[in-house]
Amino acid sequence: MTLTYKKKLIEVAIPLEAINAAAGYEKMPGIGPHPRGLHQYWARRPLSASRAILFAQLVDDPSSHPDKFPTDEAVETERKRLFQIIEELVKWENSTNDEVLQRARAEIRASCGEELPPVYDPFSGGGSIPMEAQRLGLPAYGSDLNPLAVMIGKAMIEIPPKFKDMDPVHPGLKDRNHYRHVEGLAEDVKYYGEWMHRKAWESVGHFYPNVELPNEYGGGNGTVIAWVWARTVPSPDPAFSDVPVPIASSFLLSSKKGQEAWVEPMVDKLTKKITYRVRHQGTKEEIAKAKEGTKAGRGASFRCLLSDTAITSDHVITAAKSGALGQALIAIVAERKGGRAYVAPNERHESTALSAEPHWRPTQLQPRNPRWFSTPAYGMETFGDLFTDRQALTLSTLSDLLDEVRTNIEADAVEAGFLADSTPLRDQGRGAKAYAEAVSVYLQFAIDRCADFSNTAVRWNPSNQKVMNLFARQAIPMTWDYGEANILGDVVGGFRPAATFISKCIQTLVPYSDGYLRSHDAQTVRFPKNAVVSTDPPYYDNIGYADLSDFFFAWTRRGLKEVYPEIFSVLATPKSEELVATPYRHGGVQSAEKFFLNGMREAIRNFCSQTRSDIPATIYYAFKQSEIEKEGISSTGWATFLQAVLEAGYSVVGTWPIRSEQTYRMVAAGTNALANSVVLVCRKKEDTAETITRAEFIRALKRELPPAISELQAANVSPADMPQSAIGPGMGIFSRYKAVLESDDSQMSVKTALQLVNAELDDFLGGIQGEFDPDTRFAISWFEQNGMGKGDYGVADNLARARGIAVESVKHAGIVESQAGKVRILRRNELDPSWEPQTDTHLTIWECLQYLVRAHEKDGISYNTALLLRKIDDKAEAVKDLAYCLYDICANKRQDAKEATAYNALIADWTELTRQAAMIHDIRGTGQTSMDF
Repeated sequence: MTLTYKKKLIEVAIPLEAINAAAGYEKMPGIGPHPRGLHQYWARRPLSASRAILFAQLVDDPSSHPDKFPTDEAVETERKRLFQIIEELVKWENSTNDEVLQRARAEIRASCGEELPPVYDPFSGGGSIPMEAQRLGLPAYGSDLNPLAVMIGKAMIEIPPKFKDMDPVHPGLKDRNHYRHVEGLAEDVKYYGEWMHRKAWESVGHFYPNVELPNEYGGGNGTVIAWVWARTVPSPDPAFSDVPVPIASSFLLSSKKGQEAWVEPMVDKLTKKITYRVRHQGTKEEIAKAKEGTKAGRGASFRCLLSDTAITSDHVITAAKSGALGQALIAIVAERKGGRAYVAPNERHESTALSAEPHWRPTQLQPRNPRWFSTPAYGMETFGDLFTDRQALTLSTLSDLLDEVRTNIEADAVEAGFLADSTPLRDQGRGAKAYAEAVSVYLQFAIDRCADFSNTAVRWNPSNQKVMNLFARQAIPMTWDYGEANILGDVVGGFRPAATFISKCIQTLVPYSDGYLRSHDAQTVRFPKNAVVSTDPPYYDNIGYADLSDFFFAWTRRGLKEVYPEIFSVLATPKSEELVATPYRHGGVQSAEKFFLNGMREAIRNFCSQTRSDIPATIYYAFKQSEIEKEGISSTGWATFLQAVLEAGYSVVGTWPIRSEQTYRMVAAGTNALANSVVLVCRKKEDTAETITRAEFIRALKRELPPAISELQAANVSPADMPQSAIGPGMGIFSRYKAVLESDDSQMSVKTALQLVNAELDDFLGGIQGEFDPDTRFAISWFEQNGMGKGDYGVADNLARARGIAVESVKHAGIVESQAGKVRILRRNELDPSWEPQTDTHLTIWECLQYLVRAHEKDGISYNTALLLRKIDDKAEAVKDLAYCLYDICANKRQDAKEATAYNALIADWTELTRQAAMIHDIRGTGQTSMDF
């Protein structure tokens, strides 16, 4: 078939490891202010990955220009140059580097006829993709059904260009003389956040008293960081049924070595009272006991401190629903010179907190969905029930100040030279009124950030001694003890630090082009002319975006409904049209899957019909860890999503796995934490597509998939990423046909096609074995059967003879140990430490790989590892093939994750090791080497 378009880089090759390394780094905590810090949202794509994908999606692959690059060598050289641009582009420190960004923009412009195409994301969510389009100088468009997502998108891409390169308007001294990008806007957010803090303190500051420090801390007053509370229920023992007893998951306050602190409950059965004191350090047994709190098992199972009676889950639920779920102050955490101070609770602090009377709190009901929401089962029916009275009072007080602060900012803006224009921000205003509204958007985000840290579902973290935010994961869990941050203090969870933090995040925005974000569903939204699509749709049933967003929506709506009345005309985020397969909303698993498939097909068909044909679309899909473990690459969610893509009119021409999540995620494997993303590269299906049979499809797979997999291996796609990478060429074959018919003339499903692609990949990796030396082939088969364990000599002998050798041959090669009628493969730490490949008279691929893995495990990318690869010389490619083969055996057949990781890590570093090995030369012909730089 003759191509009618130029292939883009993303259809051929991308520097996957560099992109994945940058994406992983970006997800690490502690890298400093980041655009995602503007507001919490769920499952955002890393900015670095979004940036790289957009670049590779728009830039031509060199093979599309045979006039410029007539030879394979020239194509490869040019491709490496483009890879280098991407490798620089994805580095976090280059995200505001004008020189690097200009270089990328020049390449895009050259490939797009000097006219930068608009990029549209119809599922904009957290805003990563349109923001990165804007960073690359492209007109950026996005839309989302979720009003919270729309507001985040506006704050990231629509508002900043309106007020770019402007000075701040606040009175008094300025932080600097010259302001670029949105630094002036950021400074005003910080300044007016300070003003709001002062006004809030005047109103409700008396609810946040200091605490008197005990003598062991030097006495005096300390500023409270947080109050630590434990929930209580009436004792189940009839003798103490009138006494509220704590149900705490932990009494530990600080686990820092040498600074341990914990709460010790003091029980007086005669007076039926429980008081609390703070202890320091202590024995291992005391610390371990404190860490357990009053827990007596999983879930809501506790023990009564007064009677040692079991407090069952049913008792807790009954108490909660009857209004008997209370709270007791168990400790006060204060700031002092030299660190934290942990103080026993006192009546003044408890009564002050309980005397607060909020004039408003959210009334929106929480969903009846225990998968994401545990709290309604314990009587917390509304989102407002998640806040203490003091928290609700302070947050609503801050919210009330937004109208006043907008008035002040508008007056200051006019005084500073802004046009006294009454056009509001929602109508694309750029005058004083619009600017005041813009600043208030970010100040509302600071209030939302406080809400994330200041509610009764957060936990006190004893390891870093601070309150943790609620949405460390995408759910609202029940907590039995919680930390209440001082919202008016300079602490984590405080408003002033939140406004300062958001100000810093604003400074990371780089508005090189205009951006537009609107509220609309993806199935009917209209695109700008000649738009290119890159989008990150909802992930089947993984995340309840709308349900979770309602936690923030009530607060955001209260503060910004006058600024964006149309967006906040609804009382809650839209649910019925949201494209997620939620069984509780759609009456079961099957109907939820049908709803998702139909809706996603219509949405994708909508943008397939409107967008240009000369540039492919890129669509992200995220796997759950459990999805991979249980069903592999043919999982139900994945297959359903692919089915929607193909039925909408696309062919899948490439798939690239983006490792976008932290390896140490808070949520363990098997839950709804996102483990990995795949980017689908899609082209519009040809009108002339034909129908073929199952047998013809399998023949096409066997003919076309092996060379495609070889190309992926040559590009050093890691073994762990290979199954998902191979989907691209496999589904490219499947999706270029109108239909593939089974023997009964029914159409082959995507799920079946995925299984056939995976089977062909297994055959390919198994077929590699025939190209190895006989000793290596024996070792592969023996390892597959026995791992590193022992097996009978007779079985080994038969296996060896089938390969034309004897067990003694494999033993002579230094691969196995054979004694007492048993045979086992030697572990890497048992191999000869003085081994040299040049002098080994019985050299095998198995040995070469195992010695290389041993060196890599010990030294990583190092001179010694590169030197060993250099000595292996012409066997290097076979060694890499064997690493793929053994990874497949370890990961999929032996379930040996540790061994699989060793092979995967070697391939991940293969490119750099090869580069370093090529620079090593034997300068005397005697084995003495030097590095040629």
